[in-house]
Amino acid sequence: MKFSDLNLPTEVQRGIDSMGFTALTPVQEQSIPLALDHKDVAAQAQTGTGKTAAFLISLFTRLIRDPQPAGIAPRALILAPTRELVVQIAEDAAGLGRFCDFKIQPIFGGIDYDKQRQALQSGVDIVIATPGRLIDYVKQGAVSLGSIEALVIDEADRMFDMGFIRDLRYIIRKLPNYDRRQTMLFSATLSHRVMELAYEFMDMTENVKVTPENVTADQVEEVLYHVSRREKFALLLGLMKKEQAKCVMLFVNTKREAEYLAGRLEANGFKAALISGDIPQKKRMRILSDFKAGHIHFLVGTDVASRGIHVDGVSHVINYDLPQDREDYVHRIGRTARAGATGKAISFADEDLVFYLADIEDYIGHPIPSVFPEDSDFCHQYKSFKPARKATRARVAAVTPGGKSKESQPRRRTPRRRSKSESPGANPGKDTP
Repeated sequence: MKFSDLNLPTEVQRGIDSMGFTALTPVQEQSIPLALDHKDVAAQAQTGTGKTAAFLISLFTRLIRDPQPAGIAPRALILAPTRELVVQIAEDAAGLGRFCDFKIQPIFGGIDYDKQRQALQSGVDIVIATPGRLIDYVKQGAVSLGSIEALVIDEADRMFDMGFIRDLRYIIRKLPNYDRRQTMLFSATLSHRVMELAYEFMDMTENVKVTPENVTADQVEEVLYHVSRREKFALLLGLMKKEQAKCVMLFVNTKREAEYLAGRLEANGFKAALISGDIPQKKRMRILSDFKAGHIHFLVGTDVASRGIHVDGVSHVINYDLPQDREDYVHRIGRTARAGATGKAISFADEDLVFYLADIEDYIGHPIPSVFPEDSDFCHQYKSFKPARKATRARVAAVTPGGKSKESQPRRRTPRRRSKSESPGANPGKDTP
């Protein structure tokens, strides 16, 4: 089925054509007609199969076909769990909606607070937001949600995983009742708890499930290496040199391990960077921009980074650590083979994490092809790396005008004043007056 068969508004069709889209993906073919008919939709599909375009096209079409007088309050709201996902949706919305006269405002933490508030107060049509920052503006009265005609919840399962469900419920209760708005829920997985949310806040939901028997994308080549923990880095270097990989995402289970792995890669001449939750948002956006542009070849992160990072050119995903949550395996490897491309997912099963393999394979419905690496797969010639010790405040030396730190100068001791009883010649057994 082609987009031209949907009889979409001219502005929307021109945006689709400018993005180079012609045929609908399975999730788009099933969900868009339902959404255009003003039905509430809960859709499950593999990541990278066009869910974002599905709800944006449906949303733009609804707002164009039902024009309203210009106002300040937004008409549509898109909620996403991470800042990266909000940025990605906003970029896709700018592309698909370039011929639509909509004011679209992303709202997320880590960047100018007042600038976002001023944008909301000046009037927007569509808000794309993370729950926490949006609630701040709602409580301040900077934005009203009483005129929302359509709500989109993206990656609803991740909302639960990241603890946003209370925030999500707070926001939904600020919206018009479910019978006076359209709600669309899209996610890679629709768990029982997500469907409970749909039953509570959606109206006669139409469920869409695309190839649920095949959880992972067909275009992803999966392989698993059984390797000891101490040899994982040598195997990584050897495989990357063999694969000639230039755009790789690597996943580990802890922030400390992510910092260590990124440092080891950089110490050995690889263009690598770390992305984590405590990095300032402007720096995170710059890192992602450099990764997309090819200035960074290896992006290391935890599962926080497995959602919301959409880079079409990712050729390899490396599970340096097997994930402890089986659903995270699907989201990790979904960072490659996007938009119809092919990709490769390489996983390392060491002696500590191999016990999660059975649960992962049970969830995805097939065994991951596994091999034991040969000697030629390893590269044992690499530079060692020692993480820099972070100085505590007590040990940080303040620099003096002469260029020397206070710690480097000898400390002058102030002599203690003696009492008369301690002075030479005083009678030790007699109190002083």
